[in-house]
Amino acid sequence: MSYELCRHFDHEFVTPEHTLMILLGTPDFQDAIHMMGGRVSSISDALYIKFSSFDKAPPELSGDVIESIQFHEMVQNLYAYISTDKILQHENVALVHSILTLKDSWASTTLQNEIGGSDKISEFLSRYANLLEKSGESSSMEIYSADTSSGLSSPSYTEGVSSILTLMNDKLEGRDPLIGREKELERTIEVLCRKSKNNPLHIGEPGVGKTALVWGLVEKIVKGDVPERLKGINVYMLDLGSLLASSQYRGEMEKNLRDAMSSIDSNISAIIYIDDIHTLVGAGRTGDSALDATDLLKPYMDDSRFRFIGSTTYDDFKRYIERNRGMVRRFQVIDIPEPSIESSIEILSKLKSSYESFHNVHYPDDVIRFAVEGSSKYIRDRFLPDKALDLIDEAGARMEIHPTKKREIGMDLVSSILSSISKIDTIKTDMSTTAMIESLDKRILKRIYGQDEAVGKVVEAIQMSKAGLSDEGKPLASLLFVGPTGVGKTEVARVLSDEMGIELLRFDMSEYTEKHTVAKLIGSPSGYVGYDDGGLLTDAIRKNPNCVLLLDEIEKAHSDIYNLLLQVMDYANLTDNKGKKADFRNVVLIMTSNAGAQYASQASVGFSGGISRGEAMQSQVKKLFKPEFINRLTSIVTFNDMDEIMARQILKKKLSELSNRLKSRKVEMHLSDGAFDMLLHEGFSKEYGAREMDRVIGSRLKPILMREILFGKLKEGGKAQVVKVKKELMIKS
Repeated sequence: MSYELCRHFDHEFVTPEHTLMILLGTPDFQDAIHMMGGRVSSISDALYIKFSSFDKAPPELSGDVIESIQFHEMVQNLYAYISTDKILQHENVALVHSILTLKDSWASTTLQNEIGGSDKISEFLSRYANLLEKSGESSSMEIYSADTSSGLSSPSYTEGVSSILTLMNDKLEGRDPLIGREKELERTIEVLCRKSKNNPLHIGEPGVGKTALVWGLVEKIVKGDVPERLKGINVYMLDLGSLLASSQYRGEMEKNLRDAMSSIDSNISAIIYIDDIHTLVGAGRTGDSALDATDLLKPYMDDSRFRFIGSTTYDDFKRYIERNRGMVRRFQVIDIPEPSIESSIEILSKLKSSYESFHNVHYPDDVIRFAVEGSSKYIRDRFLPDKALDLIDEAGARMEIHPTKKREIGMDLVSSILSSISKIDTIKTDMSTTAMIESLDKRILKRIYGQDEAVGKVVEAIQMSKAGLSDEGKPLASLLFVGPTGVGKTEVARVLSDEMGIELLRFDMSEYTEKHTVAKLIGSPSGYVGYDDGGLLTDAIRKNPNCVLLLDEIEKAHSDIYNLLLQVMDYANLTDNKGKKADFRNVVLIMTSNAGAQYASQASVGFSGGISRGEAMQSQVKKLFKPEFINRLTSIVTFNDMDEIMARQILKKKLSELSNRLKSRKVEMHLSDGAFDMLLHEGFSKEYGAREMDRVIGSRLKPILMREILFGKLKEGGKAQVVKVKKELMIKS
């Protein structure tokens, strides 16, 4: 049948994608995908798009089909797999396995994505084999074979309407109960009891429980806990993917849909549930026809025997459904908001028993609360309760892989999983977080010298936010570091991110001096080059929502960037060119500037009236930046000039770092007092700060070490005693 499908589309080569499309038309294969949490509709939609890119057969080869290299490899693998495993002795299972194990195959990648990845292949094949065994389906070599005289039975490509409509009333066993959502459920029942326009449309973000709400309605209908008008009503789920997959030829989709709707008992009213209803728009439409699946369903929506429930997301509703006025007027929109933290805790508390029995573990109440609060705080691109359920489910799975005698899920395990998802090195419980923040200034000051006041202001701003005393809906802190070059502004940001266990994202604002470069941060406008690439800043924050964001030398940036930062500092979000928001609520925003440094050195000169260096820099900053920008800052942190005491400590630190690098070459370095003082004298400069010290070490000390390590007595390692001889450094022999 793969060959027939290839001829139907007039493709030059038959590929594994054609075989996958045939498999999508079989109920057992669809059920196996659904059991793994996948969507048949997603695969079928992607297949139709993929087919549009296939080469058409040239006129001289019309009717002939050529096997692609991957198709040939699939068939070869099939025969090899049949005899290797009991599960794979069923030809259809072996066929699916041969598709899934193809290398660099679009069909394999797409199917793996829907079933949960490559590590789920064995589970998927086992479930598929069990379904085939229960249904009594015989193997079908004809799916991939061109020889139709093989005598082996083949499932019909339009095999019944059971794969298109599924009676949900009979599928309640093993389903988790609906927790909460009383208002939304009551509103749904209210709309269903209307005389006209009695079709609810659930709109909400992915993972908030739209499908669970429908299953909760089905449960109430089965129990009879509904108004008289809805008692005994059947609820069917329409699988659009099966409808499209079973429609090989033009006109078949319309026929199959009519047959499916006609198969419903005419004496009993029915509710048709359509998940991801936005996929109806455009489904089945051909180049010379404006009809799609929505037009085919409209007569049934106006039929008093049928009611429809749809579900979709806000984005998909705006993109696909809102423009179809005929569809919109037939539905009553019901918002399904994300549940609150307390509601999510209640949901998980009542559902945890099913996860405990499945994983054979125990979830304490404090772990349930931590899973909800932690996922709400650190996972920003997904929604409750789905992301919290994922945490406890994965914790149970990890306990199965690494079992313990106690079989109790602890906070450390959940926080470890949360860390890997949110890309934060360490996520602690409240007590350990408090201890970590309390000692933050001491740990930073062990690595930063002479800037005690600046470090104190930074830590105080972060502690204020952690204590909940700063404004909600803003970044953890918005700080402007002001001071001369080389005194440690960037180093404080680097050490802060290291001590807090979060990522450091650095943007050099000297790259954004022109007006058009601002678009690089949030993405180019539609129609311009780079539109599909997204924004550098917004994408970086979405990937690392908990980070220290360093905007170096902010005074060099174009003034339009300040307007972007106003939104970030005030509302902790930034919208990119595609309308997606990046969340800055867990970001420490640090901007550095040299503004006013040159005036600070003149602060005590002449008749200035005793103006301090800090006051001089602060005054210049207020001239450079707009008042609305300065008013949104948590603090302006002024850094001191480098003095000799600070320079001595920094030099010791840099020499210690160099010694650690030399240890990999088995070299032990020691400097005499004269050599140390020479480096200090030449490297100490208020004008250039620690950067002058780096240059002196690079020009004076490193070259003599390099020569001895490569060509001299330190080839095999040893001790390097560096001494001062006149005005040069030498290694004492």
